[in-house]
Amino acid sequence: RESIATKQNAPKKLPDVLKKIRECIEQNKYQFSKHALDRVKERGIDIQTAKYILLNGYEEKRKTAFDEETNSWKYAIEGNTLDDLQVRIIVFIDKLGMIIITVMYV
Repeated sequence: RESIATKQNAPKKLPDVLKKIRECIEQNKYQFSKHALDRVKERGIDIQTAKYILLNGYEEKRKTAFDEETNSWKYAIEGNTLDDLQVRIIVFIDKLGMIIITVMYV
């Protein structure tokens, strides 16, 4: 019952998340979480590649999810690296900008 109430109070998904992501990158209003920086190092995906995916990828709507704990949407962006490897990046966007939560190979 409580989760239904939470979902009713949920913020709406962004209508054009890719446009918002591009704006955040162009305006330098983004940062990598510590977790994302650890994953980037661990998985050998450099920051430039992550930015390339965010600028050129697509929203994987089946992996975009509402996080009840933080009452926010976490958007899944996927795309291919220049080496043709598929990468998924999870981001959170608010009024201040974008936080890159994690980066992984698909």
